[in-house]
Amino acid sequence: MRLVLASNNAGKLAELQALFQPLGLDLVRQGELGIAEAEEPHLTFLENALAKARHAAQQGRCAAIADDSGLCVDVLGGAPGVRSARYAEDFGQPKGDASNNRVLLEQLAGITSEADRVARFVCALVAVRSADDPQPLVAMGRWSGVILPAPRGEAGFGYDPLMYMAELQRSVAELSPAEKNGRSHRGIASREMLRQMREVWGLG
Repeated sequence: MRLVLASNNAGKLAELQALFQPLGLDLVRQGELGIAEAEEPHLTFLENALAKARHAAQQGRCAAIADDSGLCVDVLGGAPGVRSARYAEDFGQPKGDASNNRVLLEQLAGITSEADRVARFVCALVAVRSADDPQPLVAMGRWSGVILPAPRGEAGFGYDPLMYMAELQRSVAELSPAEKNGRSHRGIASREMLRQMREVWGLG
């Protein structure tokens, strides 16, 4: 079954392809089908994911899945939140992972207590069979850690080099793809989505 991924993020595509491999789904990035990115005007990951999934399904005329995810830092009131991918732009800096990480560290300057640097990755996954599907599948995942004072590791993408997982004594960017997928917010949400796709859509 072909499923349009409502994202052009290569990192997300690679992770989701691995996670959805058990169902044999053919995940295709929306850009490969000439589908422009949807607006993301909402305040929550869930609302944005639903909007993106419906947009991709409408334009691609097939089933679609959207992932809206990001980092929420408690002491910053949940920021970057839904602005995670564009956080640096909110401070007049260019868009990009390095800029986002630099701006986040600037916002946390002077906050040294680990208890005050608690954060969580959040993932909202929404799948629809069509643009007007009245029964979208929804799965959420959360993964908590602590923001490091400086980046560590070369793997992953986004804020992975800054997110320290105490139980592993490593940053997310120091984990292998398999280790990350086994524990991450996206992995948690994807496993729940797989369960729903089997139960509701009859896949696998």
